[in-house]
Amino acid sequence: MSAKPLLAPRPSHLPRLQLGWPLSPTPIAGSLLYPDLDRSIRDQIKVILLTQPGEMLLQPSFGAGLEVMLHQPNTLGSRRRIRDLVQKSVDRWERRIMLDAVDVWEIEGRPDAVRVELAYRIKRTGTAHQFHFDFALGS
Repeated sequence: MSAKPLLAPRPSHLPRLQLGWPLSPTPIAGSLLYPDLDRSIRDQIKVILLTQPGEMLLQPSFGAGLEVMLHQPNTLGSRRRIRDLVQKSVDRWERRIMLDAVDVWEIEGRPDAVRVELAYRIKRTGTAHQFHFDFALGS
């Protein structure tokens, strides 16, 4: 007797949804709210940037590794290294977007911090988005 699959195979003409489990599930009225595509991508970028390689089980190379930049001076070389780490990790781990630019700027009045700005387009829709965060270097 041959075993039948539990689920029928997905028809090839249907678009494949690339949304995952909510990263911070909070039940509201007994159900979980799933993020839309834009929110899912922003959340995943945050996870990539805040994760150190070796932290994620079964994916030891996942993450940007920005922690290595803590206590580095706010120099052009440090900002370039941060840009390279962000660009490499987001390109590798967030396949739903096309990264257009990554810029790292000094923050006026805060010599111990930098602002990282990402410009990207969602592959499925072609819409452009920007994402930025401040990163404290500590020295």
